[in-house]
Amino acid sequence: MRIPFGTISITDRSKHLINMILKSNRVSSGRYVREFEKKFAELIGAKESVAVSSGTDAIVLALAVLYDFGAKRGDEIIVPALSFAATGNAVLQAGFRPVFVDINRESLNIDPLKIETAITENTKAIIAVHLMGKPADIDAIKAIAKKYKLYLIEDAAEAHGAIYKGKNIGTLGDMAAYSLYVAHIISTVEGGIITTDKSEFAEVLRSLRSHGRACKCESCVLNTSSAYCAKRFQYGDNADIRFIFERIGFSSKMNELEAAIGIGNLDLYDEILNRRRKNLYSLMGRFKQFSSCLTTIKKEAYEEIGPHAFPIIIKESVKFTRSQLVNFLETKGIDSRNLFSSMPTQCPGFNFLGYKQGMFPEAEYIGDNGIHIGIHQDLKDEDMDYIIDVIKDFLVA
Repeated sequence: MRIPFGTISITDRSKHLINMILKSNRVSSGRYVREFEKKFAELIGAKESVAVSSGTDAIVLALAVLYDFGAKRGDEIIVPALSFAATGNAVLQAGFRPVFVDINRESLNIDPLKIETAITENTKAIIAVHLMGKPADIDAIKAIAKKYKLYLIEDAAEAHGAIYKGKNIGTLGDMAAYSLYVAHIISTVEGGIITTDKSEFAEVLRSLRSHGRACKCESCVLNTSSAYCAKRFQYGDNADIRFIFERIGFSSKMNELEAAIGIGNLDLYDEILNRRRKNLYSLMGRFKQFSSCLTTIKKEAYEEIGPHAFPIIIKESVKFTRSQLVNFLETKGIDSRNLFSSMPTQCPGFNFLGYKQGMFPEAEYIGDNGIHIGIHQDLKDEDMDYIIDVIKDFLVA
């Protein structure tokens, strides 16, 4: 039996749209990207969404927006120590300095009790990562952000479909950044998207993804007259808005082919979400029998976890290693991934920031002892049975 980590659903509708797009020769960002943005915003319950080329770019651009609202290069961003490296990379790529905070081992998310001691006069925002789709403690984090007048950005890369106290993840901060990579519930193969309720942020985001251009409305891109374009009014009808750059920007647009795959995924969203959530909750419930050796995240009554993958953490008391577990799973056809690392102390790329091993013990423990396995929509009940049976076999061996 084979249990691959991830999958992607490419629908007949997506294939039809792709063929239409190829025949049109209009493959760069256009009408289908706008359609995907509109439908994604409606799904999340946000007023605006801006599609970009990756989940990392989604975080980078969300942070870069802050320059238009008073932030300066080199200012500090609070980041959980445990996350996929893209979270920390994005802070640096945006021109800020990441200030890392340890996590709560049970939730895998940033520990709100440790945030305030990391805040300085140079702090501008907190990134709340919903790792493995488990909602962060948003109420506590928002209270801190409000107290210190900080922006709150959700890293919702793995949190498609997650709910916190009746509200969708992606609507709880100033902006939220999603990954649309292959392994995620909604995928465009590569790609990312930012949601926000603030139209002024969305306007800047659309500029940032296209080199910082003054305006990205269709009439300006095509250099046609537009009586309703504020930018054309500002610069004059004779100005070529395509070559007026108001800010330092990026080249981060989504293309039409990617949007077509995303539109098809949105058609299947409920089906994919429900299948993956059933797989996740099935494993979570049955995993209690292994509690003396292995643990995982827990579902609180006020939340729904975004079913991205199934995390497994090896307890300190056991006599086997992560490598032994991973190797056994592999021999039985179960693909796995390490459960990320402490970015500041276990990822060599961040060494220049000066953090030392032992400064983030909870994140470091997960970095040494955590894995995650797939629960995607192509896996059925018998696959979940097989996973449980394989783990039983390993523990009694």
